[in-house]
Amino acid sequence: MFQYLIIDFDSTFVTVESLDELAGISLQNNPERDKILKKIDRITKLGMDGTLPFYESLEARLQLFQSSKTDIEALISLLKKSITPSFMKNKDFFLKNNKKIYIVTGGFREYIVPVLSEFGISQNHILANTFVFNKNGTMTGLDKKNFLAYPKGKAKAVKSLKLSGKIVVIGDGYTDFEIKKEKAADIFVAFVENVKRDKITKLADKVINNFDELLTWINR
Repeated sequence: MFQYLIIDFDSTFVTVESLDELAGISLQNNPERDKILKKIDRITKLGMDGTLPFYESLEARLQLFQSSKTDIEALISLLKKSITPSFMKNKDFFLKNNKKIYIVTGGFREYIVPVLSEFGISQNHILANTFVFNKNGTMTGLDKKNFLAYPKGKAKAVKSLKLSGKIVVIGDGYTDFEIKKEKAADIFVAFVENVKRDKITKLADKVINNFDELLTWINR
């Protein structure tokens, strides 16, 4: 049924939006925390359903907070406890099929690689943004040399892999659909276990409520 699975990270492999969680950690002593987090959440939703280009959503959120490496370590601990239940249930599938699986995300390697290591997914199968830090170890932005920092970044990143065979993309947002739209994949599956975006499900070839449904479908 497939040669490769391309899987999103935020609200797919994990139940949360990682960057928003990082903001919450980083702003914990800021008196304007709640106000800023509401703004970040609004920007995230606009980016995920395609109303706002994702790269603009990413830039806008990063301008609202700064993080330290200690904050990122705290986020990693949180994310390890936030693995989507059906993904955790099927951990053996990932360990056995890791050569066929790529994680393609607008999130950041600094926290994604440590979380996915226990699923047997190698670093070169994780395509993600990277942070830029100043000499004091404070995050100041993102590496703008990366495909994923720009429009249609996920599609460009997948094309750069030069994979052959049927490619299935699984995710909850517009940038995941865009991989198929830009002809970098054959099938787009909307994943709604954590969040359902009506604009996205209407674009999908298939909608799944959990990872078990995907396995049933691809093994039929």
